[in-house]
Amino acid sequence: MRRLAGLLVVPLLLLSTAACGSDDKGSDSASMTNGLPSITAGQKFGEKPTLAKGEGDPPKELKVNVISEGKGPVTKKGDALQVNYLGQAWDSTTPFDNSFDRGQPFDVTLGAGQVIKGWDQGLEGQKVGSRIEIGIPPELGYGAAGSPPSIKPNATLVFVVDILKAVTIPKSATGTPVAQDNKDLPVVGTNTDGKAPSLTVPKTDPPTKLVSNYVLESKGEAVKATDTVVVNYVAALWKDGKVFDSTYTAGKPANFPLPQLTLKGLKDGLVGKKVGSRVLIVAPPSEAFGDKEQQGIPKNSTLVFAVDILTKM
Repeated sequence: MRRLAGLLVVPLLLLSTAACGSDDKGSDSASMTNGLPSITAGQKFGEKPTLAKGEGDPPKELKVNVISEGKGPVTKKGDALQVNYLGQAWDSTTPFDNSFDRGQPFDVTLGAGQVIKGWDQGLEGQKVGSRIEIGIPPELGYGAAGSPPSIKPNATLVFVVDILKAVTIPKSATGTPVAQDNKDLPVVGTNTDGKAPSLTVPKTDPPTKLVSNYVLESKGEAVKATDTVVVNYVAALWKDGKVFDSTYTAGKPANFPLPQLTLKGLKDGLVGKKVGSRVLIVAPPSEAFGDKEQQGIPKNSTLVFAVDILTKM
């Protein structure tokens, strides 16, 4: 499933691919520090760094150097992280990607397989507020395939990462159940055990306008159009009630940077709703994919979503 992943415009790091940490310090030189390329400018947390070119053979295992240690909580698997980063190949002096120039931090759920393995492993166990440098061998990066044209096959990668924030993701929405008494709308389950809620679509004509209703109403902060939200969801077709996408099947939530979410009905249905809530969203074709088939979803489809807004970054 997970067809909705294609609705997001994402930076390079989300192209995940298919032994952690060497204690070898390596030799230092003008362009190398503790076995990894030196930061030659922008040393401080929050500054855009400049990296030297790597010298000699790159590390064969994941290597993590703490450039400056923060005072925040220690990151753990399952946390939603917000970071700034710069990435560069070992044998290059030119970054292939960075968030500093975009002016927008990058959001990732640690250990969810949203990024290359070297990131999931290297960021775990670090303190919020830290700047770290990560050397990633090919097998924990993009492997023999690379990621053309920016990353060559079998490239060792070097990243400088500032860990801005870490949020523990709850397993489910919570809050006060809201009556679902409109027989012409789908009914969503109100369980809070972390399992997928039921989603029952009525055999009636779908609404012609966007529907966004609370199923469980929390007391959290309202979602803004500029937020990144971490969600679990079930998505179905109104026509036959068939589920075409679900984060519960994959066993991990999704990150939705709302400014980059192109499915208008889903974005508009989340904005203004309270974090921690469960929401029913019904998006008519004009708020979904219109008269075009998308990834197996028939044209002119009305889409139904049950969305848990677990947290926001």
